[in-house]
This record gives sequence, C-alpha cells and structure tokens, in this order.
Amino acid sequence: MFLIEKPLVHGIFRNLEYKAWYKYCSPQGFYPLALALIPWLAAAALTACGAGLYLGLFVAPVDPHQREIARIVFIHVPASWVAMLLYLVTAALAGIGWACNVRLAAMAAQALAPTGLMFAFLGLWSGCLWGKPIWGDWWVWDLRTYSELALTFLYIGFIALHVALEDMGRANKAGALLLLVGVLSIPVNLAAVQSWTAWHQEKLPGPVGLSGGELTSLLAVSLGFLLYSGVAALLRLRCVILERERQSDWVSGFRRNAP
Repeated sequence: MFLIEKPLVHGIFRNLEYKAWYKYCSPQGFYPLALALIPWLAAAALTACGAGLYLGLFVAPVDPHQREIARIVFIHVPASWVAMLLYLVTAALAGIGWACNVRLAAMAAQALAPTGLMFAFLGLWSGCLWGKPIWGDWWVWDLRTYSELALTFLYIGFIALHVALEDMGRANKAGALLLLVGVLSIPVNLAAVQSWTAWHQEKLPGPVGLSGGELTSLLAVSLGFLLYSGVAALLRLRCVILERERQSDWVSGFRRNAP
C-alpha cells in the first residue's frame, strides 16, 4: 500500500513546491517576500563589509611603494567587480523581462540598475583618487578607463530610457536591447586588465601581487557590496512594483488598508 501511494505523495509535494515558486514569480507574491529578505541581507552585508574593510585597512601590510594610499584598492577593485557583475545580472533580467514578458524580471532590472551605476561611479572616482598621488594624473585615456566609463554610460542610458518613455513595454524593450548590446563591454574591460598594458600596470613601480589576507579582504568587501546591492534593489523593487501595479486590485486594496 505504501509503495502505491509514495509516487502520488511525491507528486503532490512537487506540485505544491512548484506553486509556491510560481507565486513568488509574480509582483504580488514577491512584494512581501522582499520585505522579509531585507533585514537578513542587510545584516550579512554589514558583517562582510566590516570584516573585509578591517582586514584591508588595519591588518594588511603597508605597500612598500605606494604606502597607505594603496589601501584604496579594497574599495576600488570590489566596486569595479560588483559594477560589472551587476551589469550582467541587470542585462539578463532585462532580456528575460522583454523576451519572455516576465514583468517581475523587468521590474528587477529597473530596480537594480541605479545600484550598479553607483558602484561603477565609485570605481571611477576611487580610481581617480588613487591615480593622482601615485601616477600624477586624475585621468588617463587607456582601454581600462574607456571600458569603465562606457559601463557607466550604459547604466545611465538604461535608467534614462525608463524615465523618458511612458510606455513600459517600449521602455523594457529599448532598455533590454541597450544592455544586451553593451554586454560586449564586460569582456573588453576584463581583457584590458589581463592582456593589455594598462596605465596602472605600466606606471606602477615594483611587482604587482596580493597576499592571501589581501585577497580575502577583497573578496569579503565584494561579497558585502553584493549583499548591499540586494538590499538596495529589494527596497527599490518594492517601490517599482507599487508604481507599475498601481491600477491592480491588490495594490488598491493595499493602499486602502495602509495606515
């Protein structure tokens, strides 16, 4: 008897699990889930950033050539990494939202883009702040800075399209196409660091390398930045959901019941 009913029981549980995940793929279902996730992500982000910055600013040895100013690497590099990773995630979400007509994916892309722009700008600003005392210039036009600046303008263009276009369908399509074409800037950015002789490597005296503790700090700060991005995106996504779904019955009922 147990052998006969076991497949049926498993099928019921799989069906319930599928329905639960399907529920959270809709804006109405994801809205309360986002609020529940925010405190946990925020606590994890503070822990990771605090640990990483402590290791980088107080434990890592002083660079023999650049002295204390070299510690800006623990902000500059994670910000650049996270800006590129968030761009890929935003482009993927925008592409899914447009191609598959998944509303929540398109909303998530719109919510994530400003945080990606913030990290791209932080990478550029910290690079300028680092470059002036070490290399004598705030800005030099090499391939690395070209690609990072292009990434910043792609973020700005995507955000501007959603502000300028009232038709969300057209905004989703135009924004997705812009981001998907701009994905080519990511391998160019990585190749500029790994292959070409960039401004940084060309003018930096002495060998370039990281100890295990320094790499741990970079990874911890990067993880903290990613977790913070999740917090900021979820907070913004809740606002985007309410704005885009303002004509729906559930949002109207939510507003009526709000204190």
